[in-house]
Amino acid sequence: MSTEVAAKTGLMTGEDGLARCSWPGNLPEYIRYHDHEWGRPVADDTRLFEKICLEGFQSGLSWLTILRKRENFRAAFDGFDFRKVARYGEADVERLLADAGIIRHRGKINSAINNAKRAIELIEEKGSLAAYFWSFEPDEGERPKRVDYPTLIANPTSPTSVRLSKDLKKRGWSFVGPTTMYAHMQAMGLVNDHIEGCKCRREVEDLRAAFRRPR
Repeated sequence: MSTEVAAKTGLMTGEDGLARCSWPGNLPEYIRYHDHEWGRPVADDTRLFEKICLEGFQSGLSWLTILRKRENFRAAFDGFDFRKVARYGEADVERLLADAGIIRHRGKINSAINNAKRAIELIEEKGSLAAYFWSFEPDEGERPKRVDYPTLIANPTSPTSVRLSKDLKKRGWSFVGPTTMYAHMQAMGLVNDHIEGCKCRREVEDLRAAFRRPR
């Protein structure tokens, strides 16, 4: 599939002869993320918190930049154990600002610490982060009848991502705008935005159908 066709359809044929969403390009680590993580439903609180934090660090950058630093982030932030991160003090902030393996941005670092504290509060209220986030899974009426490239490009947010963003901000979370929250929903499987024709779309649909929603 040519670059010109990919630009129109959002699909690209890889070296394995299979069509997939074009955004990973031909980069092996990006293809692995697309094929084995993106869009698959997640109910693990640590992974959900990690993704919120990494989406915040991505602000103004590409996801590939963050993906390539993800293991460094995990090491620096205690595996994104939010109960540990919530206890970080100024010494930890200075440690993180000196860590060349991550994005050294004081506002984003402070946001991750703040959000860890808010995550604990949310769990005390809702039981788990998973139960909270999956309560924002959009119903079929909000979803497009066909998930194609023009539809995705035209809709970087959704009514549900706007509601989720507003609710989190009301609870004191930061770096959780509607576009960021829609990216979170896409990655964590609350929606399946693998484009029609992508090799992963049917597999993700099957995983979502079998997935036990947390309550």
